[in-house]
Amino acid sequence: MLNNPQALVSILTIVIFAIVILIAVLAIVYFASRNKDNKKKTKLEESIDGKATTQKAKTFAVESVMDFMEFDKVEDNMIVQKNGNKYIMVVECQGINYDLMSEMEKNAVEEGFIQFLNTIRHPIQIYVQTRTLNLESSIQSYRDKVQAIEENLSKQEARYKEMQSSGNYTREQLDKAFYELTKQRNLTEYGKDIIYDTEKMSLNKNVLNQKYYIVVPYYPEELGQNDFDKEEIKNLAFSELYTRCQSIIRTLSACEVGGRILTSNELADLLYVAYNRDEQETYGIDKALRAGYDELYSTAPDVLDKKMRTLDQKIEEEAFNKANEKVIEAQSAKERALQRKENNMDDLISQMAQLIIEQNRTIVGSDVADDAIARVKQEKQERKQQKEGKTKEGGTEANVKEKTTKRRRTTKSA
Repeated sequence: MLNNPQALVSILTIVIFAIVILIAVLAIVYFASRNKDNKKKTKLEESIDGKATTQKAKTFAVESVMDFMEFDKVEDNMIVQKNGNKYIMVVECQGINYDLMSEMEKNAVEEGFIQFLNTIRHPIQIYVQTRTLNLESSIQSYRDKVQAIEENLSKQEARYKEMQSSGNYTREQLDKAFYELTKQRNLTEYGKDIIYDTEKMSLNKNVLNQKYYIVVPYYPEELGQNDFDKEEIKNLAFSELYTRCQSIIRTLSACEVGGRILTSNELADLLYVAYNRDEQETYGIDKALRAGYDELYSTAPDVLDKKMRTLDQKIEEEAFNKANEKVIEAQSAKERALQRKENNMDDLISQMAQLIIEQNRTIVGSDVADDAIARVKQEKQERKQQKEGKTKEGGTEANVKEKTTKRRRTTKSA
C-alpha cells in the first residue's frame, strides 16, 4: 500500500485538509474571543468614564444657596415660599402632661382632640422641635427678682430695729413685724436656692425642651382666577391664615391645649434652630437680635397690628351675634317647655300622688290605698271634663276646687 504512489497522495491530501480545517476553526475561535474581550473592555471604559463624569459634575456643580432653602423670606408673621405661591403661618402649642391626668380628664382631652380634627377643613402639619434648654435668661431673671427681695429685706430689717429702739410699739406689733421680717428672709433664701439649683442644672448639656407647632399653609391658587397683585394676594393670605389659626387655637382649647401665633422674629428663630442645630446653643437668634443684626432693615408693625385688631374685632362681632342667636333659641325652648309643664301640672301632681300612695300601700293599707287612687283618678277625670266644658251635673267649679283641696290634704297625710 505504501508502494502505491496514488494511495500515499490521497492520505497526505486528507491529512493536510484536516489540518487546514483545524487551523481555520482555531482562528475563528481566537478572533471571536478577542472580539468579545474588546467589547467588554470598551464597556468598562465607558462605565468608568461615565462615573468619572458624574462624580465630577456632582463635585464641581455650582448651585444657588437659595435652592437649599425652603423659604424665600419671612414677613408679616408668615413664611413666604415658592416666590409667593405659598404662605405659611405657625401656631405654637403648649403641651399638657397627659400621663398625670385621671381617666375622666384623659377622655375629655381625647374628645376635644377628636373635635379639633373634625373641624379641620384645610391641610396642616404637626411639627415637633427639640431644643437644648438655655437657662441663662431664666437665671438672670431670678437674680433680678432676688435682688429686689433683698433690697426689701434690708428695708424691713432697718424698720424693725427702729421699732425696737423707739419703744413706742406694743409686743403684738413687734411680733407681727418680726413675722413679716422672717417671711421675707425665708423668701430670700428660697430664691437663692432656686438660683443655685438652676445654675447647677445648666451645667448639664443634656437638658432638652420640646416645642410643638402646627404649620398652616395657604396657596393663592385657592382664590381661583384673579387679577390681584402681589401685595393684595399677601394681604388676603394673611387674613385667611390668621382666621384659620384663630379657629385652630379655639378648638384646641377644648382639650386644654393653649396656642398662639408666632411672630416674624419667632419664625426666624424657629427656622434658625431647624437649620443650625449645633450652633444655636452657642449663638442663638436672641443674641443676634441683641447684637443689632436687624438694623439694616425696617418692618411695619403698625400695619400688622391694625390687621390683627380688625380681624379680632370681626371675629368677636360674629361670635357675639352667634352666641346671642343661640341664647335666644335656648330661651325660647325653655319657655315652651315651661308652658307645657304648667299646662300639665295637675296631671303631673295626680301621677306623683298615685306613686306616693303606691309606695306607702303597706303603711296605709291596701283598701285605703285603692280608694285613694280611685279618688285621684276620679278627680283627674272631673278636671278633664271641666276643661272640656262638660262638668258633671251638680258639680260647680267651687265644689270641684273644694274636693281637690280636701283630697290633696288626704294624700299628704297618707
